[in-house]
Amino acid sequence: MAGWAIVPSGEYPADWPATAKAVKDAAGWRCVRCDAAHAREGWRILTVHHLNGAKDDCRWWNLLALCQRCHLSIQGRVNPDRPWVMAEHTPWFRPYVAGFYAAKYLGEDLTREETMARLAELLELERAAVLG
Repeated sequence: MAGWAIVPSGEYPADWPATAKAVKDAAGWRCVRCDAAHAREGWRILTVHHLNGAKDDCRWWNLLALCQRCHLSIQGRVNPDRPWVMAEHTPWFRPYVAGFYAAKYLGEDLTREETMARLAELLELERAAVLG
């Protein structure tokens, strides 16, 4: 789908440095997509990507610890609002998008643990919404 993009919005919260560090700490200072360790060499500096583009949205599922390579790779291509039913989400991405679907379709702000316990159900929400 050409021509779409997530337009970053909002302002970083005042406690953003601590929030970003907590996300990186929770990921063990490794990229959740490629598992590369944080390193200054080779574009493996760990960053925090906002899945929905809203800098002020600090729900766990919206904050992905990604190395710069992965961040740049998915930032322009992954849009959680784009209908997704043709294939399975990749394993690393499933918890994040399931948390997004819980908020989008159920109005529920689930913890990561709650999301993991209901993963299959939450991932099916998108298919049901798109296919009817």
